Amino acid sequence: MSRYKLFDRKRLKEKSVEERESKSTSSIMINPDSNPPEISPLEQKLVDDLAKHIIVSREIGSPVIIAYGAHLFKNGCSPILIKLMEMGYINQLLTNGAGIIHDFEMSLIGRTEEDVKKYMAEGQFGIWDETGKYLNAAAKQGAKKNLGFGESVGKCMSDGKVGKKALEFAYKQHSIVWNAYRLSIPLSCCASIGQDIIHTHPSCDGAALGKTSYTDFLIFTESVSKMQNGTFISVGSAIMAPMVLEKALSMAKNVAKAEGKSLDKYSIIVNDIQPSTWDWSKGEPPKDNPAYYLRFCKSFSRMGGEFSYVCLDNRAFLHNLYYVLKGLITKR
Repeated sequence: MSRYKLFDRKRLKEKSVEERESKSTSSIMINPDSNPPEISPLEQKLVDDLAKHIIVSREIGSPVIIAYGAHLFKNGCSPILIKLMEMGYINQLLTNGAGIIHDFEMSLIGRTEEDVKKYMAEGQFGIWDETGKYLNAAAKQGAKKNLGFGESVGKCMSDGKVGKKALEFAYKQHSIVWNAYRLSIPLSCCASIGQDIIHTHPSCDGAALGKTSYTDFLIFTESVSKMQNGTFISVGSAIMAPMVLEKALSMAKNVAKAEGKSLDKYSIIVNDIQPSTWDWSKGEPPKDNPAYYLRFCKSFSRMGGEFSYVCLDNRAFLHNLYYVLKGLITKR
C-alpha cells in the first residue's frame, strides 16, 4: 500500500455520454469513391511513390503497417482506411487510446469529440459513464483472455455486448476497430496511463489496461519483425507512433541479427501538417535549425530504411492514396 493518499474516484459525479454535446457525428465520414482533393504535383509524386511501395511490399509478402492518431478518425477518414483493409493493403494497425475511444463512441452513439474547454470549466471533461465503463470492462475481459486492447474492443463490438451488457453498435460500419477485427487484421493500441478519458472512470483498472496494451505492443512488434522490404506509414501520430516503432524495431533488429537475418530495407512514410523544409535524406539537422525540433521526423529518420515526409492534410493524403491504389488495380 502506498504511503501517499490516493484520489478517491468514488467522489466523481459521472454523467451519461448521451447528455454530452459532441462536435463530430457520422456525417463527417468521407466517401472513398468520391473525387479526392487536389494536391500539388510534388505531393502527387510522393503519393504515387507510396502507392508503388505498398504494391511491391504486398506482392512479395512483406507487411504494410499504418499508425494513426485520433484526428484521422475525427476527420472522417475511417471509410478510406477500411477500404484499404478490404483491398488487402494493410496488415497491421497501430493507434493510441484516443483512437479507440472516438471509434467506440461513434460506433455506439453516432457521435464523438467533446468541447474540452467547455467541459473542463464545468469539471466534467472526460467523465462520461458509458465510455469509461464499457471500455474499461472490455480491457478487463481482454486481460483475462490474454488479448490486446484493440482486439478486446473489436470483439465486444462483434459480439454486441460488453460483459453481460448487450449493446447495439448501430454505427459500427464506420469503425476501424470493428472492421479490423472482422477482417482478422491486428489493431494494436499502445495507451499511456493518465492520458485518456477512460482513466478517470471509477472502474478503471490500470493492471488490465497495462496488460492489454503491452500485449498489443508485442503483437505490433511481431509484425515489425517481418518488415524487411515492408512499408510503415504514420498518419498524424507525432508522439505515439515514433516512440513505439523505435522500441519495436530495435527489438526486431536485435533478434534478426542474432538469427542471421536481414532487417534493414523498409520504407517509413510520415504524413502530418507541420511544415518541414529540411532534406531528411541528409540525416539529422543541426541543433540551430528549427527542423531539429520537429521531433517526430527526427525520431523516424533515425530508424534506418528509406524515410520520407509528406506535409499534407490527412484527408487529402489518404483519399488520394486510395484513389491511386484503386486506379492501379483497375489498370492491371
